[in-house]
Amino acid sequence: MNKKLRIGTCSWKYDSWKGIVYPENENINYLEEYSRHYDTVEIDQWFWSLFSSTKIALPQKSAVLEYKESVSKDFKFTIKVPNSITLTHFYNKNKTEELVKNPHFLSNNLFEEFLDLIEPIKGQIGCLMFQFEYLNKHKMASLNRFMEVFQAFHANLRKEIPAIGIEIRNPNYLIKKYFEFLNSLNIYHVFLQGYYMPSIFDLYKNFNAFIKDLAVIRLHGEDRQGIEKISGSNWNKIYIDRHAELKKVAELVNDLASRKIDVYLNINNHYEGSAPLTIERIKKYLA
Repeated sequence: MNKKLRIGTCSWKYDSWKGIVYPENENINYLEEYSRHYDTVEIDQWFWSLFSSTKIALPQKSAVLEYKESVSKDFKFTIKVPNSITLTHFYNKNKTEELVKNPHFLSNNLFEEFLDLIEPIKGQIGCLMFQFEYLNKHKMASLNRFMEVFQAFHANLRKEIPAIGIEIRNPNYLIKKYFEFLNSLNIYHVFLQGYYMPSIFDLYKNFNAFIKDLAVIRLHGEDRQGIEKISGSNWNKIYIDRHAELKKVAELVNDLASRKIDVYLNINNHYEGSAPLTIERIKKYLA
């Protein structure tokens, strides 16, 4: 198996993984135990940070230090950047309500504060992922405008920074111009399988020439609410069998391996029902 490949899950603290990843003990350090099985994990909880124009929830330094002490030096984190930085507007529960701009959108000052807080694990960060929601015309006029504002943000970043990946949820943005833009800034595309996005296999076929040093692949399902209803949030079995797709994922990963590209493969419970069991399955196809 490719030494540059790291396979892990999206978040890690699930009681229903006891007997699969975790022992039945009541008092365990979930991340420490997780790291005995896997060499990477996606930190998702820091994404949820925007509550009002004045209430921003950034990582607690104590939590960052706890994570650092729970894993080996070789362990890597892929981290979703706080949505206080990536949301153009506040979430709108009622679609008829007027949009309210997020004053912190792509704020260099807020991002610098975030970087300072996660400094203890800086050497263990595989990728900082900027996840943008679907940007309709009211939130972002065009792909050109998106590239313009992100380039302005990127121009003011500190020199020493972990790898940056962008997960965009506008299928119409995923064109040659977009991938050329990423390469011009030495940042990376985050491949998302699910959530109404184009197949990662088609994207890779069309734009693999633009994938240079790093690839982040996130396996999600198409119907989050559906699988949550089926599972009852018990993430200990396969509810939706995607073995045919997993074979294609393995082929894609093996192709990246042949090109000596670092790969982070992040698997969500919502993909099949149990991320650890999906990992067992995909490793058989990779072997």
